Amino acid sequence: MSTNTALDADEDGEAVDQKKFRGMIGSLLFLTATRPDIQFAVCLCARHQASPRTSHRQAVKCIFRYLKFTPELGLWYSSGYRLKV
Repeated sequence: MSTNTALDADEDGEAVDQKKFRGMIGSLLFLTATRPDIQFAVCLCARHQASPRTSHRQAVKCIFRYLKFTPELGLWYSSGYRLKV
């Protein structure tokens, strides 16, 4: 998803199940710990959890497709590595 993409409220679109949409967003937010490349797109979709529409669900499905076809990307945290801040 491009950084200049605007995902509007789409009040004319068909409403989708809010509980399922929140579950999908929750799963994606969990993955952002190891996949920071999806952070922007997930947060853009998470803004519409109160009243999700079909266009928002399609954007979330697009993120899932991206994850499916790019399994080699991501961060790996070694258990023996000590992070110093």
